[in-house]
Amino acid sequence: MVYPIVVYGHPVLRKVSEDIDKDYPGLEQIITDLFETLYRSEGIGLAAPQIGKSIRIFIIDGKPVAEEEPDLAEFKKVFINAHITEKSGELKPMIEGCLSIPHLREEVNRESRIRIRYYDENWIFHDETYDGYKARIIQHEYDHLDGILFTDKVSPLRKRLLKGKLNAISKGKFEAEYKTILTGQKIK
Repeated sequence: MVYPIVVYGHPVLRKVSEDIDKDYPGLEQIITDLFETLYRSEGIGLAAPQIGKSIRIFIIDGKPVAEEEPDLAEFKKVFINAHITEKSGELKPMIEGCLSIPHLREEVNRESRIRIRYYDENWIFHDETYDGYKARIIQHEYDHLDGILFTDKVSPLRKRLLKGKLNAISKGKFEAEYKTILTGQKIK
């Protein structure tokens, strides 16, 4: 099932997501639905809160950006109960966007290296280190699990300048090529 994407301003995007166990009802279907929704909305990562579920799951499929970033061609992963345990390396600026904040892109500084512990879709535990673009994508999706959006990480001046655009998005004043859910709309 393809879910609508929850848009900026909806409270579910600000909640800290909960760990789940391997018997979580419908887990396999949720993962399938996350990938279907990701592909329909043409993103490279999607977190469960973005489809209205406050559980610690996010997915990544780097194939759409493989032309610019060849090492992402086979980077397709499911992260369940993810917890970043270390961030290191220099802060690197890069332009980011988000399906929950349509058509808004801003420069964000993120650490260039992370260590993350998580379970995959087969409930196998992983303790891995990532750097570069992979670390950035993971950090962006991981932030969703903690109720953080990339716009929270821009400079204070940029935050003030973005306020009007973000308010407009929260009121539905945008166009998206995928279905969305606004504040006050019911999540299925």
